[in-house]
Amino acid sequence: MDESRVRDEIVSGNISLGIELGSTRIKEVLVTNDFQTIASGDYLWENELDNGIWTYPIEKIWDGIQTSYATLALAVHDKYGVELKKIGSIGVSAMMHGYMAFNKDGQLLVPFRTWRNNITGQAAESLTKLFNFNIPERWSIAHLYQAILNKEDHVKDVDFLTTLAGYVTWKLSGQRVLGVGDASGVFPIDEKTTYYDKGMVDKFNKLPEVQQYPWNLVDILPKVLPAGEKAGELNAEGAKLLDQSGQLEAGSLIAPPEGDAGTGMVSTNSVKKRTGNISAGTSAFSMVVLDQPMKAVHRDIDMVTTPDGAPVAMVHTNNSSSDINAWVGLFGEFAKALGLQLKPDDLYGTLFAESVKGDQDAGGLVNFAYLSGENITKLPEGRPLFVRKPDAKLNLANFIKTQIYSAFAPLKIGMDILLREEHIKTNVLVAQGGIFKTPVVAQQVLADALNTPISVMENAGEGGPWGMAVLALFCVNRNNGESLEDYLANRVFKDSTKATLYPESASVQGYDKFIDNYKAALPVESQAVKSMKMK
Repeated sequence: MDESRVRDEIVSGNISLGIELGSTRIKEVLVTNDFQTIASGDYLWENELDNGIWTYPIEKIWDGIQTSYATLALAVHDKYGVELKKIGSIGVSAMMHGYMAFNKDGQLLVPFRTWRNNITGQAAESLTKLFNFNIPERWSIAHLYQAILNKEDHVKDVDFLTTLAGYVTWKLSGQRVLGVGDASGVFPIDEKTTYYDKGMVDKFNKLPEVQQYPWNLVDILPKVLPAGEKAGELNAEGAKLLDQSGQLEAGSLIAPPEGDAGTGMVSTNSVKKRTGNISAGTSAFSMVVLDQPMKAVHRDIDMVTTPDGAPVAMVHTNNSSSDINAWVGLFGEFAKALGLQLKPDDLYGTLFAESVKGDQDAGGLVNFAYLSGENITKLPEGRPLFVRKPDAKLNLANFIKTQIYSAFAPLKIGMDILLREEHIKTNVLVAQGGIFKTPVVAQQVLADALNTPISVMENAGEGGPWGMAVLALFCVNRNNGESLEDYLANRVFKDSTKATLYPESASVQGYDKFIDNYKAALPVESQAVKSMKMK
């Protein structure tokens, strides 16, 4: 679409805004009706450890959203010479799970408890047994029940419990809603009704420790909507909250808010049965759309849904590429001390290319990239730790290879349950995330780690907010009940291209040896957690 046509679409409001609040960045993208990104804005942020709780201050949520929007609006003005006043549809997505509880006056009762916390083990274990359904520690219901078990005073005042995406959507539209994919990280979803599982809700409400409170669970949870349904409209207060310049008009259609897992599925065209995707960033998760029920309940496999309610097996790890970023930053400082000014892409590209020269098993080196606790390996707190034996082969190539290997190690351990125990089959696994911006290297490592072909699409580095904008457009443009699967296949990805890499036998064996070393060294990581307790 040429610039004059884009300008006309902006003026008419025939555009969609996707907002995603990720773990390290809030990003907004503006997309045309033919799914082309025409402007973007972002804001970097970091979670904070407040009294042992990983959180983001609520002020930073809005500072990030408003800053990102202002940057995007300025980009529209500079490139197209028009002001951004009308937006046809808006969708909000965010990191899934976590706990945001509000009283009847709309006040946040306790600081936002993010997915990164491993503080609900007792509740998660008890609810898993009660429901015969895996309840991860990250899920909102686990946080609520743990607060009940802890006898936290705020629980009696809970009037509304939601996720980060649900909170932002509520403030923009006044509607207490969630997309079914995000809702599936709040409470188990019944595949037949695509709503909270009534039998499990009844079991929860009948718990003696729950009955002492004045609320009913369903009454404090958001309404659940499948993709394509209208979740509300941007109201006047929401428009002012989003655009501090006051130019944005109210009335935009609001899509059901989704989690980053849902937008990952959309942005990789992975909502069809026997497809799947992998997203790698601060955390990592794989999503496999099931064509058959799971045989058993697995504590390391989450059962969630696609944005239109199909069952998905999810492996979620709390840690992935953050430690790589820290080490690359250190090498960047070293380069700067030598008088070399390297762009981030060049720095990553150089180091990743060097890793290819390393031994297949990374020379016996091991790295635990645990900035926070890791549910897959049962560690309650994080201690980033690099480990080697005296006879290990320490060189730059093996060191960087170890960092890339370790980014996928917990995911590999979890995925082995699906692939080797449940024998789940997929036609394709599509990967996305910043780690795949450097061509081939991380993609090949992942293919070898999982012994599965891995595809990367053109938008591998920027999938989330774009995927949310696509979901918002789906609310506007679907015809005669068109399914999300058909919409993506026949319209969004009709002419898309992707590159696929296949496992290499020697590298598969090398990664398996690395994982053996990784598992053998886990007691060292566990001891580090015990002996270095945070004060």
